Amino acid sequence: MISEIVKTYLNPSDNFIFGFANLKGLLIKEFEAYSYGISIARVLDNRIVDAIKNGPTQEYIDHCHEVNIELHNIATTIAVDLLVNKVNSIAVVPTISTSSEEFSPYLNALTYKVSHKMIATRAGLGWIGKTDLFISRDFGARVRLVSILINKRPDIINEPIEASKCGKCNTCVTRCPAKAANGKLWDIYTSRDVFYNAQKCREKCGELCKAMLNKDVYVCGICVSECPIGKAQRK
Repeated sequence: MISEIVKTYLNPSDNFIFGFANLKGLLIKEFEAYSYGISIARVLDNRIVDAIKNGPTQEYIDHCHEVNIELHNIATTIAVDLLVNKVNSIAVVPTISTSSEEFSPYLNALTYKVSHKMIATRAGLGWIGKTDLFISRDFGARVRLVSILINKRPDIINEPIEASKCGKCNTCVTRCPAKAANGKLWDIYTSRDVFYNAQKCREKCGELCKAMLNKDVYVCGICVSECPIGKAQRK
């Protein structure tokens, strides 16, 4: 029943992929009543992503914002429908923040209470890349994520992905202007800080946005554009 509700709103052919995850024991106490999750990924526009060369473009920033609004609306709509069908649910809105004001609560750890990327890996949609991007099986890093937490087991549980499939590819590492990654591979036992420096990335994003767009925002997009998986799958 849960999967049918989700499918009512999402058609994989319409630039969406989604999966269902077992989250038992993986969420903080605040969300311990929710043992399962739905991960939804919206594919980004290839033309806009391909236009990123040496730093962010205004079109890319605007596109991410628009996609996040779309994901927010879809997730909240699905969550309401689930509630109507007696499935307790929480829509976890997209976490991209571009302004210093929005980002300020996370300046120390640059982490969030609920990780969209973690839920997406548990839902079998992909893995974490060397620059801490979520890498989807079919579209590489060219996706944005949203999540819905639920308290009932869905009729489908996808097989989780627990280790990187990036192999020896270091494209994002070498192209990263912040030099924020060291090339080590992610797995579920490896902390982000072992292979990636989020603070260095954020600082460089701010520098690039100020220099290229004269804006106080924190977006780059180079590694999203350069991931070979996304390039290979673009239409």
